[in-house]
Amino acid sequence: MPQIKARKDNKGRALLKGECQRTEDLLYCYTYTDPLGRRKRIYAATLMELRKKENELKRDQMDGLDVYTAGNADVNFLYERYISTKTELRQTTRANYEYMYDMFVRDTFGKKKINTIKYSDVLQFYYLLLEERDIKINTLDNIHCILHPTFQLAVRDDIIRNNPTEGVMAEIKKRCANKSGGIRHALTPEQQKAFLDFCREGEDNRRWAPLFTVMFGTGARVGEIIGLRWEDVDIENRLININHTVSYLSHRVNGKTKSHYVVSLPKTEAGIRKVPMMEQVYEAFLEELEYQQMLDVVCRSEIDGMSGFIFCNRFGTIHNPQGINRAIKRIYEDYNAREIVRASKEHRKPLLIDHFSCHHMRHTFCSRLCENESNVKVIQSIMGHKDIQTTLDIYAEVTDDKKTEAVMELSKKLDVF
Repeated sequence: MPQIKARKDNKGRALLKGECQRTEDLLYCYTYTDPLGRRKRIYAATLMELRKKENELKRDQMDGLDVYTAGNADVNFLYERYISTKTELRQTTRANYEYMYDMFVRDTFGKKKINTIKYSDVLQFYYLLLEERDIKINTLDNIHCILHPTFQLAVRDDIIRNNPTEGVMAEIKKRCANKSGGIRHALTPEQQKAFLDFCREGEDNRRWAPLFTVMFGTGARVGEIIGLRWEDVDIENRLININHTVSYLSHRVNGKTKSHYVVSLPKTEAGIRKVPMMEQVYEAFLEELEYQQMLDVVCRSEIDGMSGFIFCNRFGTIHNPQGINRAIKRIYEDYNAREIVRASKEHRKPLLIDHFSCHHMRHTFCSRLCENESNVKVIQSIMGHKDIQTTLDIYAEVTDDKKTEAVMELSKKLDVF
């Protein structure tokens, strides 16, 4: 058999498999494949330094594997192993996972050894988050959606026998069934009208009226709304083309939280849709366009190559979802304070507006739609719900409230008694 000649460096030393020396700068390079099958490289100025790095890399890989297979790894190690396999995650979803994990798990529960964690440990941790961190059920559900598949990976790898998170959320939701803290309720038609009317009363609030009208009148997600460009709006045919979303992502760098905007596809494939404009939404777009032309206002934001966004703040940049929620809170609190005084003077019960946010606007639009449309598939299509059960749950809640009204209407129409 012919002998394979080993590669050598410029000093005549034989190079091992994966090693090479670059001709342009004489740097030594070692090429290897990581656990995900990706080609990686490490560099060094000398061959001795390169081989030291190679040995450290191999030792780290084996040490980590040994700790994992022995069941002595902590939850943080397991999470990093799990998240590295989720190559199909969208950037926004991955960023949300990492933010939630870093915020609520990493420095506490994340340091526990996976082979010591029991069902009761997870249950206790979840209640700790609910009671001491004062998070909502929906937020806890998001954390669970990260931890459950993370532990499931260890089960499938035969590192642990059972998934300690199995059934925990079901028990918590059962115990909290009588608490409405995690349930989003729609505004009533009276509350919705009162809020929008109040927005148009004062100069400070009037600039928010077109944006809030579009949000209440389309049911689009806040990221879909702030990401709307003029080219996505067909004024002539009165159609809104929702084909992307803008997210404000947070990530930690050297212990500090930094944020930035990104453009991505809507939450699900069903999120790519065309939403017809109702008359009030059509007028809101015209009002916004007239305002921008009158004051020569243009949104200067450019995100991932996209520009020409419709809604912008007083600095000419795209809205931050948290900023929108702060404006909502300021306006309804101002309204409530004035309504209490008005009602007292008029000797009537005040029409107060409960706390709500951007997502409540989406829920409110869906509720109004359910009150006036019986075809659930039409509602699902307009809302962009991937799972029709989401639509059915809202529909059932709305129709439940309208049972008495429906029976009373029926009694007026029937002449059989």
